[in-house]
Amino acid sequence: MELGVYSFGDVQKDPQTGELGSTAEAMRNLVEAIRVADEVGLDYFGVGEHHTREMPASAAAVILSGAATVTKNIRLGSSVTVLSTDDPVRVFQQFATVDALSHGRAEITAGRGSSTESYPLFGYELADYDELYSEKLDLLQLLNREEIVTWSGKHRPSLHEALVVPRPENGELTLWLGTGGSPGSSMRAGQRWLPVIYGIVGGEPARFAPLANLYRQAAAKSGMPAEKIRVGIANPGFLGDVGPRTRDMWFGHRRARAEIVAPQRGHLPISRERYDNTAVGAGALFVGHPEEIAERIINLHRAMGHDRQILEMDYGHVPQRDLLHSIELLGTRVKPLVDAELGDSRTTADQNSSASKGMR
Repeated sequence: MELGVYSFGDVQKDPQTGELGSTAEAMRNLVEAIRVADEVGLDYFGVGEHHTREMPASAAAVILSGAATVTKNIRLGSSVTVLSTDDPVRVFQQFATVDALSHGRAEITAGRGSSTESYPLFGYELADYDELYSEKLDLLQLLNREEIVTWSGKHRPSLHEALVVPRPENGELTLWLGTGGSPGSSMRAGQRWLPVIYGIVGGEPARFAPLANLYRQAAAKSGMPAEKIRVGIANPGFLGDVGPRTRDMWFGHRRARAEIVAPQRGHLPISRERYDNTAVGAGALFVGHPEEIAERIINLHRAMGHDRQILEMDYGHVPQRDLLHSIELLGTRVKPLVDAELGDSRTTADQNSSASKGMR
């Protein structure tokens, strides 16, 4: 089981004045968080894409390139790249550059995104939502396989014997398909021979087990090699030394985020009762002390059989020192417990890598 963290960036807030820090500071804090995640032995750090004041990480590849120079082992990727409103050629080139700087540690998670601010920002029509995504995913996969590309489509200029460089360190980048739980997306991932990761922000994550099985069935039916069939989970979570105190603290930050985001997306305001029901047991919010979070990851694995789980921790102006402590606990206390129960993720990754190389 691989464990990690993902983030959209989070601005700080002065506890005395309530004044927000700068988005520039948020980017520097994010690189520091990735460095700490690497030091404590986590497997993956993902940077998502949003274009808002409260979530300012709008250029994942740039952030990850900076992180590549201060890390050694952790895999670096997007969580997610909103492919519908980006150019697959530039996405591929940027992440291939991250891959070069990190000696082969870059990944891309392609998705349609959970918000719509990128559509007007980059001049795309929301009505073309799925068509844009499907066409651009076709091109991104082709770019990943071939150095000289000939391609034509509806939503970008054609390519004729175009040289696309740099090339990934190990031949191809690892591409994931990110989804919020669509059966069609689960099948699409399997049919395209892509690993899938589910973004789960509420309810009970185990309810996604039928979708994961649908993905595995589609992958097997399409002839995808068994060692490449992988399932990930991305969900909110936070760790502290004392469970109840940690849940009390993090509720304030989650509510602060919800007060901004809920009106934008038509969501209901978060209540303490609803929060408490989802922050423990089988709920989607993995908030508490290390031992209970390790147990919940292991229990979810029994239902989902997933290979990777990453937590979004920096909600609503979480102080940087608390974020770094949470990352440290995930790496130094949760990961050893999960590895002891489910197997060392680095050994599994090495086996998968060897199998993949043997097929090429």
